[in-house]
Amino acid sequence: MTKQKRKSGPFQFMQFSVIGVANALIDIGTLNLLLILFYTDEKAILILYNTIAYTLAIINSYFWNARFTFQHTAKGSNRQRILFIIQAIVSLGVNNLVFIGANALMEVIGVPNWLRYNIAKGMAMFLSFLASFFMIKYFVFKRKKGKN
Repeated sequence: MTKQKRKSGPFQFMQFSVIGVANALIDIGTLNLLLILFYTDEKAILILYNTIAYTLAIINSYFWNARFTFQHTAKGSNRQRILFIIQAIVSLGVNNLVFIGANALMEVIGVPNWLRYNIAKGMAMFLSFLASFFMIKYFVFKRKKGKN
């Protein structure tokens, strides 16, 4: 198996996943820090906190994925940056919807605040992670046809 072929399959997903763990730590760490420093139960503020946390994680994601996971197709062009921002906005929408939706559902069934915020955040991170991988691979850093 050629190195290039290995980079485009499960190995690439593994690299993306390792970077995803770092992103998750930044994301959930930032959300929890904001909740510790400025606790709220207001949905608008929770969305703001989630957006701040996600934005920091997505900046980290772009930096590391462009340098390692998708280094052969990441050109650093304005087109790729714009496409990355578009996918980040879509992924942020997924993240916020899942976070608020799961939080509301768990609130109804009586899950304590801290626990429900973190479970909802975990669900949101996982679903936006999957959406992000496929958008980045096939939309942002896609390989040009006819290139190895």
